[in-house]
Amino acid sequence: MLLDGASLWFRSFYALPEKMTSPDGRPVNAVRGFVDTIASLVTTHDPSRLVVCLDLDWRPAFRTDLIPSYKAHRVAADGDGAAEEVPDTLTPQVPMILEVLRCAGIATSGAEGCEADDVIGTLAFHEATDDVLVVSGDRDLLQVVAEDPVPVRVLYVGRGLAKAELMGPEEVAAKYGVPVERAGVAYAEMSILRGDPSDGLPGVPGIGEKTGAKLLTQFGSLDALEAAAYDPASAVPARARNSIQSSADYLAAARTVVAVRTDADTIDSTESDALPTSPADAEGLDALVAELGIDASVGRLRTALRW
Repeated sequence: MLLDGASLWFRSFYALPEKMTSPDGRPVNAVRGFVDTIASLVTTHDPSRLVVCLDLDWRPAFRTDLIPSYKAHRVAADGDGAAEEVPDTLTPQVPMILEVLRCAGIATSGAEGCEADDVIGTLAFHEATDDVLVVSGDRDLLQVVAEDPVPVRVLYVGRGLAKAELMGPEEVAAKYGVPVERAGVAYAEMSILRGDPSDGLPGVPGIGEKTGAKLLTQFGSLDALEAAAYDPASAVPARARNSIQSSADYLAAARTVVAVRTDADTIDSTESDALPTSPADAEGLDALVAELGIDASVGRLRTALRW
């Protein structure tokens, strides 16, 4: 099980009220929600291995060098691109969450100059033993669904854990109209064509989700579609043909920007990603429980982990 850490603790923060505080008055709503989320996922899906994947760089240079608008609207008003705009009361909770994970012995992993998506993509791509379940509220990760060498599924929690959608190649193909035999790659290609305002990606003018999926199904791949756009004898509609040709620079850059990396140099926090059979730092965990007042959430985690 690969968890998109920031995606899930952002959702936890907004799902629970800030009036949930520690004994000394600090908000711990994200901490409690995130720990509860892990407990629920472990109870429901019973993974043998678990990694919380981290954004060591949420706006990597290898993406912004190609498309400067990538996530540009999320940069703070002072222009500092070092950190994503995070609510003031969430920022202090992230180290608390990481400390809970450390004490519990739950593995975390990041990659220098990469987003959590790239860590997830790399770990999923190189897994050859166990089935993989990715948990995220980010639709971009639908591109990692696969059947070989092991099944890779995405539990999409964009509408909350209670309404989570389990997505594999068949589900992605059915929902987005892309070819099932290359559903993950085709989803990424459709995303390139469609664009994504939330990520600062303009897309190809006039080609939305449905049109993009239809063209990819008709021509087989983005490469084939783009080649056909320059072939006067092809069946690419005139409007799409013109838009694709005028978007050549964007299309070349977007392939790298949109694609989740599978070659990130991941950094693991622990020697093992096996689900811990006991806390890595029992005294530290007990101290955190007392300091933050998160006994109920950690209790549910203990139950889920069968400690």
